[in-house]
Amino acid sequence: MREVAFIKQNKEKWLNFEKTIYNNNFQNPDELSSLYIQLMNDLSYAQTYYPKSKTISYLNQLAAAAFQRIYRTKRTKTNRLISFWKTEVPLIMYNYRRYVMYAFLIFGVFVAIGAVSAAFDDSFVRLILGDGYVNTTLENIQNGDPVAIYKSGSNWGSFIGITLRNLYVGMQCFIFGVFAGIGTGYVLMVNGVMLGSFQYFFYDQGVLWESVRGIWIHGAMEIFAIVIEGAAGLILGASILFPKTYSRITSFKMGLKIGIKILISTFPFTIAAGFLEGYVTRYSNIMPNSVSVGIIILTLGIISFYYLIYPRIVHKKLKTHVSTL
Repeated sequence: MREVAFIKQNKEKWLNFEKTIYNNNFQNPDELSSLYIQLMNDLSYAQTYYPKSKTISYLNQLAAAAFQRIYRTKRTKTNRLISFWKTEVPLIMYNYRRYVMYAFLIFGVFVAIGAVSAAFDDSFVRLILGDGYVNTTLENIQNGDPVAIYKSGSNWGSFIGITLRNLYVGMQCFIFGVFAGIGTGYVLMVNGVMLGSFQYFFYDQGVLWESVRGIWIHGAMEIFAIVIEGAAGLILGASILFPKTYSRITSFKMGLKIGIKILISTFPFTIAAGFLEGYVTRYSNIMPNSVSVGIIILTLGIISFYYLIYPRIVHKKLKTHVSTL
């Protein structure tokens, strides 16, 4: 069957399914389970015969919504908060994984632009980071402690200040998505260029390793969280630009709701990054390389697993869940 015929044959059923899911117009869990099985059959068919079709993405979103409704209507005492972190957010990340890829690509491009610009223009680093930061860091490098600037102030004060700043940047990254995603792209650009020029500066001074083993103790979670928040902003922007079968206001509300959930999911990682910067990074010059590298690998591994690997695991469970209904 040609894809056009497949869509025409099932379009009305899918639209009715949307109304059933999003308006809670089902009488009991068994009815929803029956609809879910039909949808999964259509999804499997589309994945087999139209592997590059946008229809797969559309059906995936419906399947995720149905899966969440099924969990809510099952007679269990599962804690809502646990369900949010364990099932809801991972399913959202899986269904919107291409936006995570877009955010990483945008951020990566601007990191490269920042590094290349710093390499070919001696004044670029000062333009981006400011004379005060550059001069202070140069003095610290001469004194044998390139990341000493991160050791000023009290542990508690640094933790609170840094965390609030990072939460603010994250919320900016998401909220600015309301400007058709362009605002989010701008925030990713600013932070990407800053990171690229920042790391090249340390490379140019011959202390790249010292900066990596210190700064990335907290930077792994901090930067990764910003990119995920960028993905949330791009989703918000796309909900305005591409409403699909929904009205633009309905699409915006859905994009806003999904984006807020993604944003909230990054908060623990942002707080953890602030804690590490306030309490651990300041001791990077006296800790063994194995310890600092171990912390970097651990923090990067945890956040990467949650946003890139675990969603696929949950999605696979979604498929096998049909047999238990």
